Amino acid sequence: MTARGETRGRLLRTAAELFQRQGYHGTGLNQVLADSRAPKGSLYFHFPGGKEELAAEAVTLSGRELGEVFAGLMEAAPDARTALATVGEHFARSLEDSAFQKGCPVATVALEAAAESEPIRAACDAVYAAWQSVFATALRGWGVREERADSFADTVLSSLQGAVLLARIRRDVSVIHRTARDLGDLIDGRSPSPV
Repeated sequence: MTARGETRGRLLRTAAELFQRQGYHGTGLNQVLADSRAPKGSLYFHFPGGKEELAAEAVTLSGRELGEVFAGLMEAAPDARTALATVGEHFARSLEDSAFQKGCPVATVALEAAAESEPIRAACDAVYAAWQSVFATALRGWGVREERADSFADTVLSSLQGAVLLARIRRDVSVIHRTARDLGDLIDGRSPSPV
């Protein structure tokens, strides 16, 4: 990787971390530059669209990486209950390891900026669509009917996102574990199921 590529990568990773912890409005470009140790003019060189472009690309990067984690967890698990418990544990560990500072890398930005920025909204939408696809594919593999897999993947995704938000606010990850367990039970047929 060239020095330019390394600088761009540091800016992106630093921004992704700060946006996840502090949100879009709580993160300033001077902080991104200072924390990434990037030269002052490098931000607009690499991201001529400024903070908005940086945020959209940071969400895309974080979302792609987390989507790859989800896909790996889904593929490795023998059943829905195990897979969703593992996904829940991933979110819970991230929250606890950060002293409840790091929520979902997409939701934190989406809640603040998606309504006012089309590039950020589009980036968040693309990430959520990719995650939904990972969950829908896994659901089909676990026996969820084809016509229900996409809508139930939305239920899984929105339930987990809501659980992460509640856990961050409550500073208690038990809601994540309960939600993941309940979703796994629904899919595995251990409770009345919409699937």
